[in-house]
Amino acid sequence: MARITEVLTHVLKLEGPRAYLGRLEDGQDLTPERGYVVRAPWRSLYSGRYETLLVEVRTDEGCTGWGEALAPVGPEIPAAVVDRLLADQLIGQDPTRVRPLWHRMRELMRERGHLSGHQADAMAAVDIALWDLHGRLTGLSVAELLGGAHRDRVPAYVSGLPEPTDEERAALAASYAKQGTTMIKLALGKGIETDLATYDAVAAAAPGVRLAVDAHWAYSIGEALTLGHELDRRGALFLEAPLAPEDVEGHRELAGRITTPVAVGEAMRNRYEFADWIGRRALRLAQPDVARTGITEAQSIAEVAAAAHLPVACHHSVGLGVALAAGIQLSAAVENSPFFEFQADSLSVAQSILRTPIDARPDGYVLPTGPGLGVEVDAEKIAELAKES
Repeated sequence: MARITEVLTHVLKLEGPRAYLGRLEDGQDLTPERGYVVRAPWRSLYSGRYETLLVEVRTDEGCTGWGEALAPVGPEIPAAVVDRLLADQLIGQDPTRVRPLWHRMRELMRERGHLSGHQADAMAAVDIALWDLHGRLTGLSVAELLGGAHRDRVPAYVSGLPEPTDEERAALAASYAKQGTTMIKLALGKGIETDLATYDAVAAAAPGVRLAVDAHWAYSIGEALTLGHELDRRGALFLEAPLAPEDVEGHRELAGRITTPVAVGEAMRNRYEFADWIGRRALRLAQPDVARTGITEAQSIAEVAAAAHLPVACHHSVGLGVALAAGIQLSAAVENSPFFEFQADSLSVAQSILRTPIDARPDGYVLPTGPGLGVEVDAEKIAELAKES
């Protein structure tokens, strides 16, 4: 029986063709030299590089599993959690006991209020690595370990259209439509009139494409209702993150007064948070990010959503190839999972750490069929990149 002998962390900060989501609103480039900046009018910090935490779990039989935390800023923080709090609890354990090990990790800081945040991100990376390792030890893919895939191809929507003007966004949308794209999410939250002008310009350029809006938590309930009613008239695919992320009641009111599905989930880490929101009917499309929840908890979240007859569409942003593969595996294994996010900006960087690329296109992903996550990580390249980060 294999036993865990090492749990290693690799902090990466990689440069891509351009920063995630393109230039800042003032037209300036978000370069690595600028460090972390707030992308006004949004509130959150962003990096000019693609930052992440990779976790490597090794056994005494020479087998390795890989995991990743979604850590777009400060990946050293979840790395410290893995190194100082989690690793020692895993050494000597049977890596195929993934759920008991998840429970073990969860209990370590639960009573101290650390069931979410950086602690959860660190646990997510380790959990993904354990599922990958379990698959490699058994010869089964993660989707097979979860009970089997409902689909061998996961539909996708293009996310972002990171161009500075509506004219350029519309042209990019038309280009995607020619490639077979049928769904696009717009990165908005820049004011109701501005958002609707962008929506209408893109809709006119790509009339066969359904459009969703990510409002980046920017609006008050009144503003979100106004925007939501306008999106209802336009037949929008969904409205993501419209209000402040802790405003459950505001989202509940909004979801009950518009027909466009309210989508929420990237800020949540566990089934308890999702159960609260779902029980209060504050969302109609659940968006867990596997690199923040882990595979074990994401599957539990999917079951909570299924009990309320709600679809699950996994979130994905700047994660690299390991997080991407985990999201595809989970999306394939969830019955009601209509689509998964396609991030053109981060894709080339994500694929750069893999020996063989994932079959990823703007209209969907082919489910990797190899053992574990189904991808081969370039360990030597990661070691070199970690030294440079």
